[in-house]
Amino acid sequence: MPKLPYKEYMSALNKISKAITSDLYLGDILKLIVTLTANVMNAKTCALWLLDYESKELKIRATQSLSKEYLKERNIKIGEGIVGLVAKEKKPLVISNVLKNEIYKEKELAKKEGFVSMLSVPMMVKKKVIGVINCYTSVDYKFTKSDIDLLTTVANQAAVTIENTELIVKTKVVREELETRKKVEKAKGILMKEQKLTEDQAYNLIRKTSMDKRVLMRDIAEAIILSFDIKQ
Repeated sequence: MPKLPYKEYMSALNKISKAITSDLYLGDILKLIVTLTANVMNAKTCALWLLDYESKELKIRATQSLSKEYLKERNIKIGEGIVGLVAKEKKPLVISNVLKNEIYKEKELAKKEGFVSMLSVPMMVKKKVIGVINCYTSVDYKFTKSDIDLLTTVANQAAVTIENTELIVKTKVVREELETRKKVEKAKGILMKEQKLTEDQAYNLIRKTSMDKRVLMRDIAEAIILSFDIKQ
């Protein structure tokens, strides 16, 4: 795993930055990040783990590895193994040989995959950890400060992108829920006026029609509003 000159590091970082800020789905962005990072760092495998705040476990979300063994779903608790320790301590960790490290848990998998040295860095947004990125080599390698700085920069840029993406999704969901509520309220008012129903009766009619037709309540509400507007 040869060391990259400074200019090549900056060029590589620029490519990864463009991938991170590209207009792609999050899953595609994560896949692109690990693929480019593995290529840039000449790593055998690069993997990205994200923290599930409810279960307090890290789950693998992206890797460029095609190995079925490595792609098997597995969860790691905070503080458990190397990944969990990095998430807990919020500091990069270099392992010269994973097979000789007491904390490294998946030694059988490492043997099958041919992993030797490992660099693991936390993905941080401000002081909050949201995940971990790992890079493995297939030969004994001493990770340099430049390697650690590069992967840390990538990890933190990716973390911000993930946070922003999740915020956008949440905002969109809230906006859609408010819009649905407004339309259902308007449709209820129309039914109450046109069919002399109570508020509860009007709401239940919209809900039942939605369930019977297997469509969203918003769609039923829109149909009621449209029908009323046509009559006017």
